[in-house]
Amino acid sequence: MNDDPNAPSASLPEPVRDHLGQQLRGVLPVEADKPRFLGDDPVPEAFEPQIRRLETRLKTHEEGTGAVGQALDQILDAFGVRPADTDKRAG
Repeated sequence: MNDDPNAPSASLPEPVRDHLGQQLRGVLPVEADKPRFLGDDPVPEAFEPQIRRLETRLKTHEEGTGAVGQALDQILDAFGVRPADTDKRAG
C-alpha cells in the first residue's frame, strides 16, 4: 500500500479487501436471475409486473401513434391533400 492514501494506485490491504468482500457477498445476492433476452439486465421479480405494464403501455402508445398517423394520411388522401401541400402552407 502506498503512503499517500489519495494516490490513484492506493489500494486496501488484501485482508481488508477479503473481509469487505465477504460482507458484501453476505448482503448482496450472488446468484442473479437470468435475463429474458440476451443483453438485458436481470430484473428482480418484485419489479417484473411493473416492467411488463410499462412495456405494454409503450407498445400500445407506439402502435396507437402509428394508427393515428395512418388514419390522418387516409383523411388527407380523401380530401385530395398531399403531405407536401400541408408542409408549404405551414411554412
